[in-house]
Amino acid sequence: MFARLHRAFPDLHVTIEDLIAEGDKVVGRNLVTGTHQGEYMGLPPTARSITYSEIMIFRFVNGRIAETWGVVDVFSQLRQLGVIPA
Repeated sequence: MFARLHRAFPDLHVTIEDLIAEGDKVVGRNLVTGTHQGEYMGLPPTARSITYSEIMIFRFVNGRIAETWGVVDVFSQLRQLGVIPA
């Protein structure tokens, strides 16, 4: 997932706003920013900057990530890239 995002947004920056750990899970609430400079979801580069929120949940087993779940504001991404009218 991050390799695809870095190809589309080479200046991708993730700011962790909250980090919560309980049991075998870690949850991060993040703010993501970047400039669209490569193909993303079939959309050619637009040179537009985007900012969106995401929540990522990781489950660990023996110190390694065993499962990942994510909630990403794709609607906001596509609106900022001009795919969805404001």
